[in-house]
Amino acid sequence: MNSRNLITALSLVLALASCNTHSGDSSWHWEEGTIVVNTPKRPAGQESALNLATPALPIVRVAFVGLGNRGPYAVERWTHMNGVRIVALCDYEKERAEKCQHFLTDAGLPEADIYCGEEGYKALCEREDINLVYIATDWEHHVPIAKYALENGKHAVVEVPAALTLQDCWDLIDLSEQKRLHCMILENCCYDFFEMNTLNMAQHGLFGEILHVEGAYLHSLWNWTNYWHNWRLRYNKEHRGDIYPTHGLGPVAQLLNIHRGDRFETLVAMDTKPATGPVAVEEYPQDLENLDAPYRNGDHTTTLIRTIEGKVIEIQHDVMNPQPYNRRYQLTGTKGFANKYPIEGYALSSKQMKDAGVNNITTDNLSGHEFMPREQFDALVAQYESPIATKYQKIAREVGGHGGMDFIMELRLVYCLQHGLPLDIDVYDMAEWCCLAELGALSMDHGNAPVRVPDFTRGHWNEQKGFCYAFASEEEEAAVDSLSKQYTLTLKTEGPEAAEALLKQLLKE
Repeated sequence: MNSRNLITALSLVLALASCNTHSGDSSWHWEEGTIVVNTPKRPAGQESALNLATPALPIVRVAFVGLGNRGPYAVERWTHMNGVRIVALCDYEKERAEKCQHFLTDAGLPEADIYCGEEGYKALCEREDINLVYIATDWEHHVPIAKYALENGKHAVVEVPAALTLQDCWDLIDLSEQKRLHCMILENCCYDFFEMNTLNMAQHGLFGEILHVEGAYLHSLWNWTNYWHNWRLRYNKEHRGDIYPTHGLGPVAQLLNIHRGDRFETLVAMDTKPATGPVAVEEYPQDLENLDAPYRNGDHTTTLIRTIEGKVIEIQHDVMNPQPYNRRYQLTGTKGFANKYPIEGYALSSKQMKDAGVNNITTDNLSGHEFMPREQFDALVAQYESPIATKYQKIAREVGGHGGMDFIMELRLVYCLQHGLPLDIDVYDMAEWCCLAELGALSMDHGNAPVRVPDFTRGHWNEQKGFCYAFASEEEEAAVDSLSKQYTLTLKTEGPEAAEALLKQLLKE
């Protein structure tokens, strides 16, 4: 080998060696042109949290951390629930926490304790009378607070995206498995009505085998000053990849039974050049550092994922450029098609409708090559309305929260905690839906190379067959409902001490 070839070979070896780690300290290696991200071994004595059920909490004592943008709306919604006590409110700025007290007093509930400052959440998590911490801070504080909550014996529910790096994902998985506690990502789009109804249709076989799905988060975030200390624009400036994938990915992952019979295998990500992003930095430079440093994230990101079972997922992200709000939510099956944005519709043939047992619709002349007329659409939804929508639709539309889906998500969370049932969304969902950020950046930074997605369940992805909601018996529901109503009434009329005394009495009975 001549000296020039030797230098070239050594340079290649050094270059590959330098690529064997990335942010989060997760190791990876090349394997036949694919970047393979290693799955860390489960620590000794630690068990899977798949289908985790924890002891029932007839009364859910919740604390809220992060009361700037989404947090206050969550506090207000939770005042409409029975069997809930809002124990504490926390924000870096004390005034924002104190402003949320009126939601409680307006509902006739006792005021909550206030925590503030950079580490106010720690004292909150250390309390023994809190069993759930609801985290709605800026993204970079999600994981530190969730970890501290889990370490101190609290269930943690975290706004999207719950985790930003692979190391964050593994840390939360390990704590959930070790502590036998829930760590849920608050992905409200899984509870929008079209998504839930379509999922129910898919589970009844209307679309045949689902082969291709799409999801997205597309619309312009034109006013960056809405975000405390400009944290969201700063994150876009400093990081590459789909940093906000879960609104589009969560609902379609449920359609494909991810880690419930299938799992992500390989992804490839691409982005456009940064065009509007750098202009936004010039217009909103407040609280941004290193203004001259390169802007990392492309304006529009596209990620393709192939699953073990040969399905394909397409996820897009663009919050920079003008366009109507769009989460896509599209599925293509062997026997039908569904689409939410920009037009809600189903394409099914007359034969498929008949074969599927659709019994309340005139199905003549449906070719499957165009959306069915509105009359048939409405009748189809009526027959296949999700049991979750049926149960909660009326009150959710009254209370609100993105059209009601926020409140349905929270009602389901409380229901499962009160009955000791597995949550609809678990810690592995959190990891799988959030990993696109770092894995996508890894792909893009290496010429859009394919990346092997780690198995966050560590081998348990095929044990549960199909996504499903857990329900208690009618007798159990009635008992918890009665107890929670009595507790909440006493809490409003006589105060916390009387409510707790009543609870002890009712539990003995």
